[in-house]
Amino acid sequence: MPISLQHSFAPGTLNPPAAPHFARVKSSVTPPAVPVSHYAAARRWFMLAIGSLVIAGLLSLVVVVGRIPVVSEWIADPLFFKRCLVVHVGLALVIWFHASAAAWVSLLQPPEARGGRFFFWGAAAGVGLMVAAGTLRGVTPVLSNYVPVLDHPLFLLGVALFFAGTAAFMVQALLAPAGACPALPREAATALRASALAFCAAMATFVAAGSGLSRGLDTHTYYEFLFWGGGHVLQVANIAAMLALWLFLLQRATALPVLPAKTAAWFFGLLVLPHLGAPLLTIKGTLDNLYHEGATQLMRWGIFPVVLVILALCVRHLRASGALAGPDWRRDPRLTGFFCSVGLTLLGFALGASIRGVNTVVPGHYHASIGAVTVVFMAGAYEFSRIVAPAATGRPAWRWANLQLGLFGVGQAVFALGFALAGMFGAGRKTYGAEQHVRSAGELIGLGVMSLGGLVAVAGGLLFLGLMVRQILAWHRAARAPEIFPQGTLP
Repeated sequence: MPISLQHSFAPGTLNPPAAPHFARVKSSVTPPAVPVSHYAAARRWFMLAIGSLVIAGLLSLVVVVGRIPVVSEWIADPLFFKRCLVVHVGLALVIWFHASAAAWVSLLQPPEARGGRFFFWGAAAGVGLMVAAGTLRGVTPVLSNYVPVLDHPLFLLGVALFFAGTAAFMVQALLAPAGACPALPREAATALRASALAFCAAMATFVAAGSGLSRGLDTHTYYEFLFWGGGHVLQVANIAAMLALWLFLLQRATALPVLPAKTAAWFFGLLVLPHLGAPLLTIKGTLDNLYHEGATQLMRWGIFPVVLVILALCVRHLRASGALAGPDWRRDPRLTGFFCSVGLTLLGFALGASIRGVNTVVPGHYHASIGAVTVVFMAGAYEFSRIVAPAATGRPAWRWANLQLGLFGVGQAVFALGFALAGMFGAGRKTYGAEQHVRSAGELIGLGVMSLGGLVAVAGGLLFLGLMVRQILAWHRAARAPEIFPQGTLP
């Protein structure tokens, strides 16, 4: 039944108060009631993502402290920080990103598709093993790019289980008959399928790389080359998921589709298809320059053109829809999340282009890039909850969501800029505790700025986790009160 978007706002919810420009937006259609079981898989993957981020958030405090110039001198064992860093990155980068993507992808397939629950529990068991391995003493941390590891069978088994379970789920979703959630615009669904396909290509690249590597190599070299090619393709999966959330959030904010479905198919085909050949880069061996340089060039030239074109189309859409005509758009967390993600994406591109040598400009670049994905996943999480949660579920006030996204987005930008500033004065990357030597005022200022930004970002992250944990607990309370939903439906 058509309703005006203006009347879909309610005080104290995520939606900001109605503003004149919203009244000019075309009517939206309320999705039909959907059986509760339809979203069970989505909620499971979402809770795995949030649970992983809770643990990663706690570890991030330790990692940030390990970079503060004065405090770092008190810590004599840099391996302590590196072990924390490995588990933190594994949870905050690998698990959070791809479990979140799986939650969104699950909306594209029929409910409880065969094997879906089994694949999920395999992936969840892998996360548990990764965390358990992080508590072991004497385990060697390996800070390999993209997927850092602890060189211990328990941790490696955990990573393998998570990747295998998630990949099997993604394949199942790609092969399943179309059953997209009514709340997902078609262009966002296309982007999510592209993300799932890129994830599967990354797994194939890992297998191809591993089959050509000898365990006789030193530990760091082995894992660096094992994860190098597939790690690059994983970034494409992340970018496709980020773009899906851009399109989704703008459609939710304006009630208008951003792109025609066919146009989206062309763009995401251009983004993903070149990277499907990544496993072939190992044809001359994993140690050959074709593998290393080929993966680098694919990411260098294969991502930013599509991102910039879709960004331009998103900006055009916002202008044409009138969504920016009044002052109230600044208080809409959907638009706050979008603009924070855009700002961090552009910052990541700029810092990536300025990389000269091995220093902290490199982590500045990728912290901006992964921050862009993280903040849009955070913004999407609020809307995701409104799709998969019962109508009785309490929602955090929109002003808290807006504050949280702003804290994380600004903090992450300052964090990345501080890293870059320190790197421009020669600060080395992947050094912690007593092994970090600050030789100039520029490095000291840069690391100080980085620490400040990191603490602000952590504050935003912890606020997000608090809001999400409260949300999940509300889901469980609502599930124990079936009389609220006599027909067993969700909104």
